[in-house]
Amino acid sequence: MPSLPSFSKAASTPPPAAPPKPTWDPKPVNVRPFPWLRPTIRIRLTLLYGGMFLMAGIVLLTIIYMLAANALSAGNQLPFKIVGAKQLEIYSSTCPGLTAVGDIPQLNSEVSQCLLHQRAAALDTLLQRSLMALMGLTVVAFAFGYAMAGRVLSPLGRITRTAQRVAGSDLHRRIELGGPDDELKELADTFDEMLDRLDRAFESQRRFVSNASHELRTPLAINRTLLEVQLADPDASPELAQLGKTLLATNERSEQLVEGLLLLARSENKVVDKKPVDLSEVAAQAVEQTREEAHTKGVALRGVRQQVFVQGNGVLLERIALNLVQNAVRYNVPEEGWVEVTTEPQPGCAVLVVTNTGPVVPAYEIENLFEPFRRLRTERTGSDKGVGLGLSIVKSVVRAHDGAITAEPREGGGLVVRVVLPL
Repeated sequence: MPSLPSFSKAASTPPPAAPPKPTWDPKPVNVRPFPWLRPTIRIRLTLLYGGMFLMAGIVLLTIIYMLAANALSAGNQLPFKIVGAKQLEIYSSTCPGLTAVGDIPQLNSEVSQCLLHQRAAALDTLLQRSLMALMGLTVVAFAFGYAMAGRVLSPLGRITRTAQRVAGSDLHRRIELGGPDDELKELADTFDEMLDRLDRAFESQRRFVSNASHELRTPLAINRTLLEVQLADPDASPELAQLGKTLLATNERSEQLVEGLLLLARSENKVVDKKPVDLSEVAAQAVEQTREEAHTKGVALRGVRQQVFVQGNGVLLERIALNLVQNAVRYNVPEEGWVEVTTEPQPGCAVLVVTNTGPVVPAYEIENLFEPFRRLRTERTGSDKGVGLGLSIVKSVVRAHDGAITAEPREGGGLVVRVVLPL
């Protein structure tokens, strides 16, 4: 089942020095410095609505100002003219120049100047108050545009939430958008039709996996029973007994391959029914199941496992720990090897780390080890230590739990595999 590489014990040349630890992260986090400045469609529509209102207001204000100036300029000429008066006594707080008038021509001149001043003051007042009103209405327009954009885009939010639930393997949900038969309803109906097809396709896949499980397991189980009965026959010749043992080992390998393929197919989907699982207990069970094999190979098991609970499927999480520990034991050094299994809580996540001694693994080959049937410097099915699906299953199960897995070479040989699972 494991998919780590197998190395020959009789290597004539010493292994190369361990390469430096890579610093890459398979799931880089793109953190926005100012997330509230994200240019969403709602923000862009608000800016568009508000900008268009502001431009229209500026144009309207310019036209009104020009019409008012034109109307006031038509009245520059006085409709009357003073030609004579016995006594001039004038007081004006608006036009102080009229108070000191001494004769009639000076009076007519001061009246004209006062009229021009009043016209300019009226235009300035109109412009200032119009600009203040325009700024206030622009703020209201932006707020109104933001509210209206949110109302118009609310069906898109519903579509997004449904898509997020569908991403969690809940293919039975539908948008079922009501309202007028517009472009958004057409998009929602198209999305519902796509979900119907996907649901039928996944249901067909589940039925296929179930049928394949039955059809593949049954003949293998029958073959194993027949071989075991034949091997139990005391009158069987040594050649026949040896052939039976070889066929039984081949049959067992086929059973492991079928189980691995079916588990790999099932683990590609998200885990919907999650329960609290103690990751330290899962790791401890994996260590106990591998202890006898480790003792046979002379590999020491160690590590401190702190209690930490995660949300997930207990059987699948146990498969993660078991595959990693089995890989670490089987692909280890012949003498004085060790495997360290630790669990620890971290902010927002739980971490399982499996470290082992072993042959040197180049950093550029690590990513290939997580592919099905891929091994290092060996044939795809040329190892008797597994069927080449161990790390592939681990990667699929971790992804189904919304987690991340990384591996890096250990100095001196071996690997350090780190599994991060959300709480």
